[in-house]
Amino acid sequence: MKPRFSTLILLTVVTALLLLPFVFSGLYMSQLQSKAFGLHEILRGNWYKQITGFVSLAFVLSEIGLTLRKRGRKWKIKLPGSILIWRSIHIFVGVGLVGIVMVHTVGTTGVNYNTAFLWVFWGTAISALVGVVAETGVLESPRKYFGWVPATPDMTPQKLPFGVFSKGPLIRNMRALWLSTHIFLTCIFFVMLGFHIFLAYFYH
Repeated sequence: MKPRFSTLILLTVVTALLLLPFVFSGLYMSQLQSKAFGLHEILRGNWYKQITGFVSLAFVLSEIGLTLRKRGRKWKIKLPGSILIWRSIHIFVGVGLVGIVMVHTVGTTGVNYNTAFLWVFWGTAISALVGVVAETGVLESPRKYFGWVPATPDMTPQKLPFGVFSKGPLIRNMRALWLSTHIFLTCIFFVMLGFHIFLAYFYH
């Protein structure tokens, strides 16, 4: 059930489209405020923020499922399903989380802390998506070797020039980079999420 490269490319396009409102929110929010003030007040109101915020939190908590499945045996937590199924769910829910965050924020980046929080969230989501897309692209590629030097018939895994990798070592190197970046950003995200929730209720 692992998503294919074509599916992941489609999810990347969807993610890019979900991020577009953040680019243009300065234009449409001012128009919304002047032409549909009532709707603008609802979208910026406490009830809307709380409802969409709790939905966003539910998506975040469901993303923890992959971690629980991976570490379940060590933590004595048993979840059904294979790692591949949970990884697929993690990817699709992650894209859904980008969508619900866009709905929660109405495409605006906020100011100060919320702006930094959003940038960390984007980094967390994009680092994972780009890493999975690149990794899957290598896995599904008919090529045996990757690098700046063109492959030659005499190339073997034991005789590869500098900068040329076979699939296994290349994927391990890629995963070491993108996964460590994703985990690091995820840790920062959860700390900032806790502080975001505190601020939301403190100033409520």
